[in-house]
Amino acid sequence: RLVALLWLLGVAVVAGSPLPSLGRGMWVRGGSTAGNEDFGLQCDKTLREALDNAQKGVADLALEIESGSCVADLGSKSDAIVNQALEAFTSKAPSANAGSGQEKIYDEKVEELEKSLDAPLRVLYMKQLLLLRDKALKRYKSAAKNSESSDYEAMVAADQFFNEEAEASTRRASDWDFSKERASLQSTMNEIARAKKRLTDTRLQAAKSQQEIMRLLQVQHNQIQQLQAAAYGTASPWNLGVAYRIPDTNINLSAGHQQGRTNVQLSCVPDESAALLGPNGFTRGVGPGNLGVSLSLTV
Repeated sequence: RLVALLWLLGVAVVAGSPLPSLGRGMWVRGGSTAGNEDFGLQCDKTLREALDNAQKGVADLALEIESGSCVADLGSKSDAIVNQALEAFTSKAPSANAGSGQEKIYDEKVEELEKSLDAPLRVLYMKQLLLLRDKALKRYKSAAKNSESSDYEAMVAADQFFNEEAEASTRRASDWDFSKERASLQSTMNEIARAKKRLTDTRLQAAKSQQEIMRLLQVQHNQIQQLQAAAYGTASPWNLGVAYRIPDTNINLSAGHQQGRTNVQLSCVPDESAALLGPNGFTRGVGPGNLGVSLSLTV
């Protein structure tokens, strides 16, 4: 090409004709810079349109999750939103010329579009995992409390529920992962089970201690009875009590016989009913008004 240009210049000088004008295409290979900039602007416009159309689907998912409800099949719905946006972009974006650098710009815009949608969807995914974790914990507590199954079986059922729901919420062919949330759930359930076991062990130990105390008291009571039998002989099964008030006095005489022992007590107790019954009370002698007798027999 250099030899041809020199030959042209030589011919022009010899002929005395003006030099021919050289176009930009003869100096720039692979397309002009201005053309690539226009291509990038058109891709940006198409990308914004695809994002705006996809935002409605993201907003609907966010509204449901923010209300405290879990979105069924969140992963497939998120994939559908991203795929529809990518299809809209590829169908409306200008075609890239091979070897002009536009293919690289096109690929970067596709990647940018997917990342722009993946970021808010990932936030919703993390919030849904928290909701699923709370649901799994409630299932575990309810199963461990209301059913006859063991804590281990309730724990396995809750973990399986979380794993299935989390997998349905995860986008396919993405780096979304719920292993940390699952490990946190398992750790929390293990801690609850350990706390429950400690509480049960404490109650059993308290009941065992109470039974031991009652046994010791019973042993002491038997020992006391044995000592009493050794000191006073075998106790009589008869219990007898007698009380007598001397007429016209405040002197009260009482006697009692219980467990082989007899007690006599003399006390001065005012007759509170004297003002109502007269100076002599019911009678001057021994009668039901001033004599009390009680008798009990222990078998």
